[in-house]
Amino acid sequence: MGLIPRANKLANRIGLDWFLLALVLMIVLAYLWPQVGLKDGPLALGTITDVGVTIIFLFYGLRLSPEKLKAGLSNWRLHTLVQLSTFVLFPVLILLVMQLVNADSSNLIWLGVFYLAALPSTVSSSVVMVSVAGGNIPAAIFNASISSLVGVFLTPLWMGVFLTTGSATIDMQDVMLKLVLQVLVPVIVGIVLHKRFGSWAERHKARVRFFDQSIILLIVYSSFCESYARDLFGGLSMVNLLGLGGGMLVLFFAVYGIITGIGKLLHLNREDNITAVFCGSKKSLVHGTVMSQVLFPDANVVGIILLPIMLYHALQLVVASIIAQASARKATAEKQPS
Repeated sequence: MGLIPRANKLANRIGLDWFLLALVLMIVLAYLWPQVGLKDGPLALGTITDVGVTIIFLFYGLRLSPEKLKAGLSNWRLHTLVQLSTFVLFPVLILLVMQLVNADSSNLIWLGVFYLAALPSTVSSSVVMVSVAGGNIPAAIFNASISSLVGVFLTPLWMGVFLTTGSATIDMQDVMLKLVLQVLVPVIVGIVLHKRFGSWAERHKARVRFFDQSIILLIVYSSFCESYARDLFGGLSMVNLLGLGGGMLVLFFAVYGIITGIGKLLHLNREDNITAVFCGSKKSLVHGTVMSQVLFPDANVVGIILLPIMLYHALQLVVASIIAQASARKATAEKQPS
């Protein structure tokens, strides 16, 4: 086996797929040529990404099965734990930390950290990790899907509450209107068309995912171009980045540990507990990236606001992959006769 295949195999084992590498590349390209990717620049990326976001949520609605969502309603203890972890535990933890360190809520990094906390859970990687670890896959699909839908409303509400405590403000009426038109309407249209085109979307889910990732890469590139062009990263050192990355790791393990403890108190079985910790501790880069286009109309600041979710996304893939594989090995060992 050559060096490159070995490197790709190693990267896949620890969760560093091509998409993570492409994200890094977009940031580098934005640093080298920021003027090219400006929203009002020669590539017209603002229009392309706006249309792309609408198509992403249309495809998402196409793949949502109303029948499967109804069938998953019975396991209410697990679902409640996952959704409260996603939309209550995360924001409350960050608010407590901010109170302890007397953080400035108008600081863009802290704004990005709280934005991360308010986001829904990710769909694809949550289900994959639950599958690898031997958890409740139907419940994972249900919770990740519900989280994405609920997040359309709860994420902007949390951000509205957060921003009103600082010097910045958010026009909730304008934001909700944009979310309805650009996110909710495409999802509803997709759900309505599920019976006719749902099977087509499932057959081509790899291509659909590639389209989603391509739009995200364009949004990241454009956002960082805007931030670099305005020199918003000028005061951010490598020490700051390492500290932010360390903080994201602490946040992941704190949430993971709390969910594990609550799962034991609720007497969840092994499969449900795996689903709870992996779905409840994840955050969606997809939603974080696309919703930032609506929530933060000032394109100059989006790049730096996205830093925490990008770091968390990369770290959650690596750490969760290691934990999922360890959990699978433990389950296999327990099943083998002594």
